[in-house]
Amino acid sequence: MNKHKNFKPAMLSLAIAGAIASNGAVAQQSTPDTAAEDNVEIIQVSGIRGSLMRAQAVKQDSSSIVEAISAEDIGKLPDSSIAESLARLPGLAGERVGGRTSGISVRGFKEDFVGTSLNGRELIGIGDNRGIEYDLYPSEIMTGATIYKTGDATLITQGLGGTVDLQTVRPLSASETLTVTGVYEANQAPADNPDFDDKGYRYSLSFVEKFADDTIGLAVAIAHTTTPNNQRKYGVWGYSTNDDGQITPSGLDLNAQSTELKRDTISTVLQFQPNDSLNIVADYLQIDFEDSGVLRGFIEPFATANLSGTGANTSGTQIEANPVLRTDPLNKDGELRAFGLNVEYYLNDDWKVEVDLARSDADKFEQRAESYSGLGRSGALSPGDFGSRTFQMSSEGVFFTGQSGLDAFSDPNSLQLTGPQTWGGGLANLADQFETTQLRASGEPFNYLNAQDGFNNFFTIKEELTQFKFEVEGNLDGEIFNKITAGLHFSDRYKDKENNGFFATATVFPDSQSVAESGVPVVGLTDLSWAGLGFVVAYDGNAPYNNGYYTQNNGGFLEPDRFGDTYIIEEEITTIYAKADFEYEMGDMLIFGNVGAQYVDTDQTSDGTLGVIGSNFRVCDADSDSVIDADCAITDGASYSHFLPSFSINAEVVEDLFVRFAASTTISRARLDQMKASGFVKFDLNDQFITLRDEDVLAGAGSPWSKEAGNAQLRPLESNNYDISIEKYFEDEGYVAASLFYKDLVNLTRQASPTIDFTNDEFNNGADYFVEGFHNRVLDVDVTNSQNGIFYPAGENVFPPSLGQFSFFEDGLEGSVSGLELTANIPMSILSDTLDGFGVVASATFIDAEVDDGSSIPGQSDQITSLVAYYENEGFEFRVAMTDRDEYTTYERGGSNKITEATRDGTQVVDAQISYDFENSGIEHLEGLRVSFQATNLLDDADQVSRDDNGIVTTRREFGPSYMVNFNYSFY
Repeated sequence: MNKHKNFKPAMLSLAIAGAIASNGAVAQQSTPDTAAEDNVEIIQVSGIRGSLMRAQAVKQDSSSIVEAISAEDIGKLPDSSIAESLARLPGLAGERVGGRTSGISVRGFKEDFVGTSLNGRELIGIGDNRGIEYDLYPSEIMTGATIYKTGDATLITQGLGGTVDLQTVRPLSASETLTVTGVYEANQAPADNPDFDDKGYRYSLSFVEKFADDTIGLAVAIAHTTTPNNQRKYGVWGYSTNDDGQITPSGLDLNAQSTELKRDTISTVLQFQPNDSLNIVADYLQIDFEDSGVLRGFIEPFATANLSGTGANTSGTQIEANPVLRTDPLNKDGELRAFGLNVEYYLNDDWKVEVDLARSDADKFEQRAESYSGLGRSGALSPGDFGSRTFQMSSEGVFFTGQSGLDAFSDPNSLQLTGPQTWGGGLANLADQFETTQLRASGEPFNYLNAQDGFNNFFTIKEELTQFKFEVEGNLDGEIFNKITAGLHFSDRYKDKENNGFFATATVFPDSQSVAESGVPVVGLTDLSWAGLGFVVAYDGNAPYNNGYYTQNNGGFLEPDRFGDTYIIEEEITTIYAKADFEYEMGDMLIFGNVGAQYVDTDQTSDGTLGVIGSNFRVCDADSDSVIDADCAITDGASYSHFLPSFSINAEVVEDLFVRFAASTTISRARLDQMKASGFVKFDLNDQFITLRDEDVLAGAGSPWSKEAGNAQLRPLESNNYDISIEKYFEDEGYVAASLFYKDLVNLTRQASPTIDFTNDEFNNGADYFVEGFHNRVLDVDVTNSQNGIFYPAGENVFPPSLGQFSFFEDGLEGSVSGLELTANIPMSILSDTLDGFGVVASATFIDAEVDDGSSIPGQSDQITSLVAYYENEGFEFRVAMTDRDEYTTYERGGSNKITEATRDGTQVVDAQISYDFENSGIEHLEGLRVSFQATNLLDDADQVSRDDNGIVTTRREFGPSYMVNFNYSFY
């Protein structure tokens, strides 16, 4: 007798939830016994209350500690993507990227350390790492999700934070339906770029049909999204403090960015169940997306005069302003495909075998080209030809109040399509190509340092994942153990990334042409007045690359870090698992749970390149044939195994009051970009670095040398986990819960940075990276080193120090994470019948993480809160949702397209929705219609805000609220 399932509303909602859930998810859940089902009163529940009821039932009846999302029908989740729905759940936090919720942290761990599956199968992403971009998955194709916060031996896809299982419909278990949805979207953030809009739309078609006496079911969901994204970015290179303690920027990076996401998704599920013994399900998912646009704004060094004020509260004049107007085409497109075939066969009433096959692959191309313009080519002007600006500083950064000498930036006939700054150092090994007799303002000839007019950054990613599972499940007649599950799972992953970059130089070098003279189309003016910078010329940044205005040189053989971020990674993982479920009564108390384990065997390899400058000043290209030298190639890897036990016990101590305890060992595989075999040796040509000595390097003065590399032998991150939860259920849609969790982190990846001799690298068989004529330099001018005070006269041949840092990743970091989760789902009708329809869903999560080296865990906020207040009655529904998270660490794309770490300010996002369902309106032709109005980011909270140690903003991106009108019509 399953006493803990006598809660009738929970039984009903569990049946509904099971009807729309995937087989992969249902396998982890208990099922009501037939006798109990016969006593269930059939009622119809819809809207947010029905969704909460079904999600609550999944949580209550699970033998693990879980959270859940459940739609009332396919295509009826209220959000634009599954990410927004997940971000409101207890213990979860959303990360907004480009104005949209994309990343999800679970219990303080970023999505890279959270297992994500689709219908029980591991899901791949389209980024550098394992994390899933959840905003790729439109809500129209989803029927729900289950988040497993504790381990389970039958959960193949696991992570330190937990497991997110996304679910699509099972047609034979769902009601037949044909639903169309249309959404109109408006973004309050204006399109500062004249060639983009602030309006978008979505539409979808979802249907479920049954054939052949309900033995064949077909479910199809098709969705299209066109949505704008307009953002304003404030950024600096950093801040400097003068002798008077006044703080000003070291350099500026201010721009307006506009993109448009176009996403086409199709989800198809075909189910065949000719009898009670055989069930075959085939599903296919395809997502095509394009997210393209432009970035326009200023990037420049910052010198000041006439300062007044103290600290960050200063005002003054920016002098010798020689801005670079960046016009960066942004192009991102890709495709993700996932196919699965699941066959279940019941040998008899008690034993079942399951075979599951899955194949998924993803391709992505991402480009951020750069096109420069300004007052003139670097070296062509004297300081007196530059401009100036007045400014006001505060802890929120710098705002400009006036400018002079910079009118050319609003005039395409005066604005020069050229590189205003000497950023061409990477062209050193092509110096002969840029030799000229034409003189700079200084009287010296133009050279390669003046020859960078743009840069074409792009990379490609390809990933493939093949999975196979064989599982046996049987019912037992034991007094304690009532079911056993055992199986074998195999996965084969392949991922490669190719990082490319091309230096762009105008064909008229060393001359320059105005934008108008170049023939590049001008589309209007970009508005930068929000930063006090007025309006600037907006031209087509793709055109100089496409019409032959630029000559391009492959940066891969000029910059060693390009090859250092190009790699192939392969993994073969075999998992053997077994789990036994138990259930017994101790007096009046029902106790149930499971015990199990996984044995995981891994074989991982990586192929890559160590990017090093050779004697011909090219990277890994000794014979200058643009083919990577064989002696730069690296192949590395490792084989190892893990034993991962799991245990869960639940007790219904009194009616509808559950106490749960779970213990498990889980792993999250290391970030793929850290597992690469590739690396590079880089050298900074700055005179101040080259004139350092080894003793200066050891004293912390820095070094011109640096080396970075991945580690193909990295083991997974590993944690021993302990959880206890108390949950009280009442009414048919209400509960309160408190959960404590502790994670003993026995292995994390850490970054090591030993000092090495770059003329005798102990980590690379004593390699000598010094190249005569490249790493030493004959000084053009007198130099006094600011660190050691040594004077070096012009004409002296100076040699760099031999010491510098080697940065790589290694295992062995330890730490702990402890936390408390509080959740309440309260229907106000428990206080008074007059409040029927009102309700509140609230949660708060408090996390304390300690890592031995003092670093932070990516994705971890100390406090996360969520509050949803709603009202639903007779088809009318209103809800307001607020999510708030503290400061956290994350990743972002840095220089040369590499992933770097960043710290974000806390965020608070408020969304609201009002809707009316005409089902009970009495108007026959409108009974399938649901109309809603939705607003997101109502507080206009800035995303991706970073601050320095003084609390001054270094990066801020503003997106503004978005508003959507949604029409959802079900024909039946």
